[in-house]
Amino acid sequence: MKFEDIEIEEVDFEAMLEESFKKSESRSDLVTGTIVKIDEKDNLAVVDIGGGRDANLSLDEIKDENETVLFKVGDTIDVITMGRGRISYTAALSRVALNEFIAEYDDEQEYIIEGTVTKKNKGGYVVDCDGLEFFMPRTLSYLSSKIDPIGKKVKAVIVKVDKDKGSVVVSRKELIERDKAKTEEIVAVLLESKDPVIGTIKKITSYGMFVDVGGMDGLVHYSQISHKGPVNPSKYFQEGDEVNVIALEYDKKKRHLSLSIKDANPDPWADIDAIIGVGDTVTATVSNIEPYGVFVDLGEDLEAFLHVSEISWDKNVKHPKDYLENNSDINVEVIEIDKEGRRLRVSLKKLLPKPMDAFTAENRVGDVVSGTVTSITDFGAFVRVGAIEGLLHNQEISWDKSQNAKTELKVGDEVEVKIIKIDRDAGKISLSKKALEDSPIKAFAETHKNGAIVTGTVKDKKDFGVFIALEENVDALIRTEDLYPMKVEEIEKGQEIKGVISFIDANTDRIRVSVKRLERQEEREAMEQLNLDQDDSMTLGDAFGDMLKK
Repeated sequence: MKFEDIEIEEVDFEAMLEESFKKSESRSDLVTGTIVKIDEKDNLAVVDIGGGRDANLSLDEIKDENETVLFKVGDTIDVITMGRGRISYTAALSRVALNEFIAEYDDEQEYIIEGTVTKKNKGGYVVDCDGLEFFMPRTLSYLSSKIDPIGKKVKAVIVKVDKDKGSVVVSRKELIERDKAKTEEIVAVLLESKDPVIGTIKKITSYGMFVDVGGMDGLVHYSQISHKGPVNPSKYFQEGDEVNVIALEYDKKKRHLSLSIKDANPDPWADIDAIIGVGDTVTATVSNIEPYGVFVDLGEDLEAFLHVSEISWDKNVKHPKDYLENNSDINVEVIEIDKEGRRLRVSLKKLLPKPMDAFTAENRVGDVVSGTVTSITDFGAFVRVGAIEGLLHNQEISWDKSQNAKTELKVGDEVEVKIIKIDRDAGKISLSKKALEDSPIKAFAETHKNGAIVTGTVKDKKDFGVFIALEENVDALIRTEDLYPMKVEEIEKGQEIKGVISFIDANTDRIRVSVKRLERQEEREAMEQLNLDQDDSMTLGDAFGDMLKK
């Protein structure tokens, strides 16, 4: 806006200025008076303002901070008449200062003031700047009529000075429109060129950073800082740092400029294959530790995730912070590159010696070792042997099948076990405690062979057969087809069943019994006995026949 444009608006600034002082100062002339009386009791001074007139002045206006009156009777004093016999010393000081300012005002120089809105009227507002009172017409204020502006700090430019009438008019609108025009010019250049520009970080918040580009501020949202994804800006930048940015968009209504740092820098994912590959060993910096894993910075604006399971061969990692620290450098192996998802996964443990290699170098299946119980589950217990944990299954704890890990062991127990299986590829070992004791079935097999007739007590029924107890800790299975002529549904627990051993293997601790075979075996034995009896009777008859013949 030009100075001459203000005249075109046909605004009578002098009339407005008169209105602004009407209630407080009545635009009366500045006069010099003489103090004729000081009345401490009524807190006022009587001043002769000439023409045979006396006026009252509040002592508060001529006291210092220690409540000491600065003048005495007979002293001359500049005052402004307020009407109805009242005068003001402070208003006179302001008027004198304003007159001095106007006298020294240079038309060729621009004056930008910062002050506080102290009064308002129908025409506009009075702005106090270091004791000087300037008038700001409502049309040049850009202040909302819905909000009380009294006390508001404003910045404005002096647009008119009348030295004859002692009036100064300021415009806030002028500065705002200048700023708006400058902003739109800067934004137009930024959006049109799309070239990176250097900005200075002015403020860092939890949601991003405000960056000054060419005299205006724009917001770099935390999602626009790095190609890694959303990051905490305070971890990477400080206020005052210079950064390359690109303008994304501008909201004219909100006057909001959005900037991006990541778009001002090459996207590493555009050529990821040339930068890194699966199986590569790289040095990374720990940037963030979470209970489920660790985020590491690979450089090149790339970030990778190190899952908690990839930190150590120890399967009992409770929290990554027990192994790693923020800002520490570690060597990791790249194990996955997800181009579509823009995700990298790395492993630390793959670069560490495998505990299974050391274990198998010193131990074999059948070896007896000592270990410590580390955890107990429904299906058994895990026992640490050196750097490896092996499973001691419930069925390998004792020959007594009523015993299990929960009844016989507790965490921290030292146990002696035998290694019964090593799965090197899966990294698992199986252990047995009962293998250190003599097998009851092995002892049973020494006195019982296939075909031996035995009697057992029913312990359990299944769809496929019945389990019976032959001796303590010696069980056998009678399959459904071997129960004939008995039926599974007719059998009850605790019932005694007689049968024949049809299979016995001490190495696998398995015994099978057959009722059906017992019946056949008894029939066969009866027939053999009958044949034997028949042979004996014929021989006797023949003998008697021979004797009779003789």
